[in-house]
Amino acid sequence: MNEEIQKLNELIQAESKFVEDIRSEMAKVIVGQKYLIDRLLLGLLADGHILLEGVPGLAKTLAVSTLANTIDAGFQRIQFTPDLLPADLVGTLIFNQQNGSFFTKKGPVFSNIILADEINRAPAKVQSALLESMQERQVTIGEETFPLPKPFMVMATQNPIEQQGTYPLPEAQIDRFMLKTVVTYPKKEEERDIMRLHGKIEAPVANKVATPEQIMKARAVVREIYVDEKIETYILDLVFASRNPEQYGLEELSELIQYGASPRATLYLRTCGQAHAFLNHRGYVTPEDIRSIAMDILRHRIIITYEAEAEEIASEDVVRKILGAVEVP
Repeated sequence: MNEEIQKLNELIQAESKFVEDIRSEMAKVIVGQKYLIDRLLLGLLADGHILLEGVPGLAKTLAVSTLANTIDAGFQRIQFTPDLLPADLVGTLIFNQQNGSFFTKKGPVFSNIILADEINRAPAKVQSALLESMQERQVTIGEETFPLPKPFMVMATQNPIEQQGTYPLPEAQIDRFMLKTVVTYPKKEEERDIMRLHGKIEAPVANKVATPEQIMKARAVVREIYVDEKIETYILDLVFASRNPEQYGLEELSELIQYGASPRATLYLRTCGQAHAFLNHRGYVTPEDIRSIAMDILRHRIIITYEAEAEEIASEDVVRKILGAVEVP
């Protein structure tokens, strides 16, 4: 087994070299925000969608478009507004007067990386149209179903401070996002660098250093990364502690959790753990891989009670208590 892991390690180190190229190209344009960049790469390698939450001006949109540039992938930014229609997203049938037939005009969702800007500003019909493309990787227009290009990834942003005129995302839709990443303010030194960077006449541009084909190949390699049975048990314990906290000595959480994490949390913790190991050029998953991604995977899947809200306890606080209580292998 050790020999196999050694071979796998060597394979991963060779296959994951391009990750550093992407990071260095993105660093030319994005100052700091290492956490954000790593989460975008995690979603890309683990084939999952990401919900980015943060106040305006934190380079969320810029980070997503820069990532698309570095891998030479198609990129579409869709500004979600209250008057947006599903057809504006997926496309529609258009009547051709010359021959009396209909032809399909595909919408902006037919691209590799989709940025759904301020997703909670659009009504439920538009969100459900996006949901089909996220879950099924296909779009139905009229009676025809079209597959979406590969790789396909949705990165949605939402603004946590402005809730007027918004349509909160239903729990079922939020669960479709592999990661919910909260983007924070840059450090003082980083903001000084941002100020100087934007003071230049020509803004830096990220070069293409990888291809969509490389990403698809890397995704297949990520699934081969070794996950020990102890790590699998640890993942299950984290998820089950959110459903039955009293079995893990967390009786105080019973009154705070309305619904625990869904089975998607189990699947995503494993896949994201493998992707995190890949980003660190390793052929095996460690408990630290799981702990570092647990917050982004669990924070939007654990639904707290009214009592917890009244006590100003957030789902993040619950996740921290679970991570502190569940025994690490």
